[in-house]
Order: sequence, then C-alpha cells, then structure tokens
Amino acid sequence: MDSFYAMLGTAILLSLLLLLFTARFFQTKQAHAPRNAAVSLLVVAGSGGHTTEILRLLSSLSQAYSPRHYVLADSDKMSEEKINSFEQKRAKIYPNSLFTFHRIPRSREVRQSWSTSVLTTLRSMFCSLPLAFRLQPDLVLCNGPGTCVPICVAALLLKMLGLKRVTIVYVESICRVENLSLTGKILYHLSDHFIVQWPALKEKYPKSLYLGRIV
Repeated sequence: MDSFYAMLGTAILLSLLLLLFTARFFQTKQAHAPRNAAVSLLVVAGSGGHTTEILRLLSSLSQAYSPRHYVLADSDKMSEEKINSFEQKRAKIYPNSLFTFHRIPRSREVRQSWSTSVLTTLRSMFCSLPLAFRLQPDLVLCNGPGTCVPICVAALLLKMLGLKRVTIVYVESICRVENLSLTGKILYHLSDHFIVQWPALKEKYPKSLYLGRIV
C-alpha cells in the first residue's frame, strides 16, 4: 500500500512539474513596478547553514524590501531565533521595517526515504499554495532547503494564473563547488535568476549567473 501511494504521489508531482515547465514558455509579459516601489519579499529559510547564508544576503538589501515574509519548516526550531536576532539589529537602521513568520511541513527530513519524501513534498506543496496566494510576494529568495521547492512551485502558479508577477531568485549554497544540490537541480529550470558562487558550476550550467562569492 505504501508503494502504491508513493507511485501515485510521484505521478502527481511529475505531472505538476511538467505543467509548470510548459507554462514557462507561454507566460505573458507584465508591467514591472517602479524601482523605488516597496518589494514584498518571501524568504525561504532552512536549518543550519542555509539560514546563516540567507541572512547574509538579506543584510545587503535596502529598506525597500519590505515586508519580508519568512517561511520555515515546521520542524525547524533554530532559524526563527536567528531571524529575530537579525531583524532586531536591522530595526536599528530601518525602524519601520516589517517581517512575518510562516511555517509549512518540511518536504524531506534528513535520511528520509525517497519514496516517502514524495508524499511529504506533496503535503508541503498543498500548504504552500494557499500561503503564496495569500501573501502574493513580488520576489521569492531561496538558497537550497527542500522547503523552497513547493514555495517556488506555488509562486509559478501565481504567474501562470495571471494573479501576480513573481520573480524567483535562487542562490546555490557556497558549499556547492562542482555539483548542484538536488534543490538546485530542480530550481535551475524553474527560477528566473539562478546564481552560483563557483566558476566550475557556471561552466556546467550556462544559464546560471556567477557573481563570485556573495555570502
């Protein structure tokens, strides 16, 4: 029975991804917001080094990127504390800056089997869809945790349905020198801007952007 549900979940997930890949070729151009307009930012935080890296990226962003909506896995107990500390320091520079926290089920736990991870990824996706539709961010920023895959799929659906023009920016972790992470291999095809931090990755993945070390 478990294998049946795993196969069913895999079929549903592959069908959805195929639909998204196809839709990217038929997206209509929409007007961009003025450069001085506020940018609603959705940030996908991961446990451990992922959160540290994403906060380094955020430290270089201006006050215009507000509100910032942080999405965390429901089993991530440490990232919220790190983000709160970061935002407290940021508030001294930008006192009117706004941020919120949101939790969704983790797509895949460490050492979780691939067959069961299909089902947990689908569960995470079903929770991500109403969240993305409610927040309607202008920009999604992520750097590798599996939780960002369902969030980015939800953002693509917003664009497919013509509800919101969402830009997806993926920054591959600094620890990925010669090969992309599994999340990176998926979002290489789905993101609007895919940034790597090592020249070897730029050579393997020509659509990526190499800007040197940015975290």
